[in-house]
Amino acid sequence: MPTQPALRPVVRFVFVSVLLGTFGLAAALPASAKGERCYDYDPGKNVYWGDLHVHTAYSMDAYMFDARLTPRDAYRFAKGAEVKLAPLDEKGRGTVPYQLDRPLDFAAVTDHSEALGGVLICTDPKSPGYDSPTCKQYRSPLKRGSVADTATDIHDRIESLRSEPLCGADWATCRAALASGWQEIQEAAAQADDKAPACTFTTFVAYEHTNTPNLTKIHRNVIFRNEKVPAFPITAADEPDPLKLWQRLEQECKQGVPGCDVLAIPHNPNLSNGHIFTIEYPEGATLDDQRRYASLRARMEPVTEMVQIKGESECRAGLWKVMGADEDCGFEKIRGHEKTVDCQTGTGEGALGGQGCESRLDFARYALIEGLREAERIGVNPYAFGQIGSTDIHTGTPGAVEEWKTETFDGRMRSPGYNLGGLAAIWAEENTREALFEGLRRREVYATSGPRMEVRLFGGWDLPADLCTSGQLVETGYAKGVPMGGDLPPQPADAAKGGPAPRFVVSALRDTGTPAHPGNALQRIQIVKGWADADGTFHQQVVDVVGRKDNGASVDTQTCEPKGPGESQLCTVWTDPDFDPGKRAVYYARVFENPSCRFSTYACNARKGADRPAMCDDPAYPKTVQERAWTSPIWYSPKVAVAQPAGAAPAAGATKTP
Repeated sequence: MPTQPALRPVVRFVFVSVLLGTFGLAAALPASAKGERCYDYDPGKNVYWGDLHVHTAYSMDAYMFDARLTPRDAYRFAKGAEVKLAPLDEKGRGTVPYQLDRPLDFAAVTDHSEALGGVLICTDPKSPGYDSPTCKQYRSPLKRGSVADTATDIHDRIESLRSEPLCGADWATCRAALASGWQEIQEAAAQADDKAPACTFTTFVAYEHTNTPNLTKIHRNVIFRNEKVPAFPITAADEPDPLKLWQRLEQECKQGVPGCDVLAIPHNPNLSNGHIFTIEYPEGATLDDQRRYASLRARMEPVTEMVQIKGESECRAGLWKVMGADEDCGFEKIRGHEKTVDCQTGTGEGALGGQGCESRLDFARYALIEGLREAERIGVNPYAFGQIGSTDIHTGTPGAVEEWKTETFDGRMRSPGYNLGGLAAIWAEENTREALFEGLRRREVYATSGPRMEVRLFGGWDLPADLCTSGQLVETGYAKGVPMGGDLPPQPADAAKGGPAPRFVVSALRDTGTPAHPGNALQRIQIVKGWADADGTFHQQVVDVVGRKDNGASVDTQTCEPKGPGESQLCTVWTDPDFDPGKRAVYYARVFENPSCRFSTYACNARKGADRPAMCDDPAYPKTVQERAWTSPIWYSPKVAVAQPAGAAPAAGATKTP
């Protein structure tokens, strides 16, 4: 079976330095690469692992769940330090030690901007409002009932943190506390960020914009490129409308603060009741207006978080006007499909409480296809996004995705759809804010459900068939094609005469893990293709391109020992046999490990007698999991792409307008 030989950094540096010089790409390197470089600098790019969605005690809901770690604590944990988590002792300190087996390369603490000031007032005994009725109610134990009842209790407490009794009629008290908290978030990120040349760990100043109308999740993480940030975060109370949020971020960051740059990352589309990817233009918007708005969205949201603790948002079977089968679309779903109504062309509300309809636009795959349809209509694709994973962890422990650790599992065993979340992988020249931010901007990123398998995807028209064994996969991939996140160049001129179909090379190296917990073997790689018909019918095609599902591998759920064969490396070159040069298409790769024990199985195996939760015998909780990775897409358009504004990621499939 063809495999990709490992390429050492020095070898890659030599080959790709020549490549960059030959093709004039040196000017595209991050600014940091033009000055002092990191020790691990590689123009052929390294893969870096991180978590861009983490909550600490500064978040209103996390504190209610007994989180007591601060942003500084979260960064210490991400870098490998031990922390202590709930249950809390009589002094409110954590009692359970917890530590990552492998530190992360980067992280962003994304505490909720909403009610941040109120949280700090109500949790600081030195604050004048600490003993107010509002704060006492906020710190009281949560009501434990149905999902909807608990969600409503949380929502009501959050609203009280922005109320006049606590904040004052002019909101000055809470605004002052917000300013103090925002400054502390910035200082925590600055303290933990490791500059060149060591570059062992990178942080981002960030927050979550938490718009939750009627328990519908329309949330985004706002990530800043560097330390240049606005004086205040833009909260959902300030600006709930996404279009106006993007406009204000451009005005208050890019135009208002010299050197400031920013992007937003939608998350949990699976709980948005069809809202987060529904195309909504202001009433009366002209076609030119719509193009501008779509370009703004593509520029501001180059990636989407499509897997985290509240479920996976890739795809789902049986949705309205979605053709083609995919038996692997049932992975880690938080909503029971049999209990939901299909939104079809509409939207709903209440998903956080298990209510409301579910739309095909609640899933990343179908949003990508909808983007092709919109690009055909107006010439700009608003949904040209890459894919990442993160945790959305509410304990201040970024990257806590190791299935075998049982210290903190009980809180996430309350529903079969809750899991440990995922990780974000970024291909970048070095581990700096500038290089990683540029990796996000150009969408050269991918998501995993937790493991750290190394995945490459390139697409082009004349990639060599022997690329996997040539020893020059990376160099040739960049020279003759585009990486994940890119647009295929125009098709060769003879395409109308039956010219070439696009060719993709995809490779994966298994997660090496640690001596105590080696990574699992790989099973197979798929290419997922999507396209749309003019009538709004979506098509999906899933092809096993290397490896096979029935390879005989399994796992003993009592001991969690893997059994059977598997691969350390998988690589292949695949040509689309059904290519239609007249139709837009989107392609991405999905990589599967062999089956392994799910985190809930590890937790149940470690508990006996009265300590064993009843859910351990509930068949709704799977015993095993098939960990996976999802690359960012590569787009094909039959037309020539429009030039995008300077510094912007091109909108995939964008075309010359009439």
